[in-house]
Amino acid sequence: MIQSMTGFGKHVIQLPSKKITIEIKSLNSKSLDLNTRIPSAYREKELELRKTIASSLVRGKVDFGLYVENTGVETSSVVNEAVVKQYMQQLGGIVPGNDMALLEIAMRMPDTMKTEREDIDEEEFKVIKEGLVLALKEINAFRTEEGRVLENDFEARITNLKELLSQVTEMDKDRLQTVRERLEKAIADIKENVDANRFEQELIYYLEKYDITEEKVRLQNHLDYFTTTLNSVDSNGKKLAFIGQEIGREINTIGSKANFAPMQQLVVQMKDELEKIKEQMLNVL
Repeated sequence: MIQSMTGFGKHVIQLPSKKITIEIKSLNSKSLDLNTRIPSAYREKELELRKTIASSLVRGKVDFGLYVENTGVETSSVVNEAVVKQYMQQLGGIVPGNDMALLEIAMRMPDTMKTEREDIDEEEFKVIKEGLVLALKEINAFRTEEGRVLENDFEARITNLKELLSQVTEMDKDRLQTVRERLEKAIADIKENVDANRFEQELIYYLEKYDITEEKVRLQNHLDYFTTTLNSVDSNGKKLAFIGQEIGREINTIGSKANFAPMQQLVVQMKDELEKIKEQMLNVL
């Protein structure tokens, strides 16, 4: 079963003094393009988080956010007393004022608060990793559901292509005879005396160039292989894309060899179906 690269996952952890929110969203990309938003206190664990995400999502443009909100009385920010006192002393030397007024002005100045770095609580980080796993499960479930929609669309497109190929095969029975009659009429119209044996040899050579038997067989095989790959256990968008290229090559060759307007019209419809498959294929994992 295929998976889409589009997805979203979220998990919220409520601790006694903190609310931690984990969010992951992904879009399509040729490889894994991972962007992270992590508080500075957790930067030393970023590589570990990245490895966990990469092993689960494999491909896609992924945005990961770790948001921490203090809900208790604990805070790592403290007043920088030395800086505040210096501001008050300088302000008092400029204009007279009472201490409370000077303090109010000083606290608005830069660097009056400082943040003391906290060591990561390993138990807390263990909870975060467990939350990340749950968020990844959610985004993968989202991707699987989106993949199911894509799979249904692909199956419908492949069925349409097989039906069009069947029409091409049926039409091909009369196509070469029509081409032959057209050439014979052209010779008759110019009223030229030609060597019958030489004309027959040239005609056979000409008609062989426009034979599409091999292309029809290969196209049928590629369509069957696409369906088989689509229903395999693993999602393999790159392999499906390659098969799509081979399908396109055979359709183009049939179109170039057709030399028959009704068949070329079928080829145009086949190209339209394949183009819709290619557009959706960009989002397959």
